[in-house]
Amino acid sequence: MGQTGEFELLTLLAVARLGDAAYGVTIRDTLERRTSRSVTLGAIYKTLGRLESKGLVQMSIAPPTAERGGRRKKMYTLTREGSAAVRTTLSDLRHLAQGLEPELEAP
Repeated sequence: MGQTGEFELLTLLAVARLGDAAYGVTIRDTLERRTSRSVTLGAIYKTLGRLESKGLVQMSIAPPTAERGGRRKKMYTLTREGSAAVRTTLSDLRHLAQGLEPELEAP
């Protein structure tokens, strides 16, 4: 499975949060709303491509819609391996940060 980087983890979390509504624009909007980052669609799609090649997300094509001018959307879902990677990474972060609250508080 390999390691996931910080932005990959954030992207996986956005995909998980969005469920059936996860595609480039909604993933970007979720990340910008819930983090302190400004994100380009190019960065999202590049990351989704990496995650797909690692087997952590699966892409499917949604049927064309009138509001999109007949264009299709690439929809993303977490794979079983993607869900496991999120759980493992979050657990590792919690264990590593445990007890550091006083050291991490702003002066």
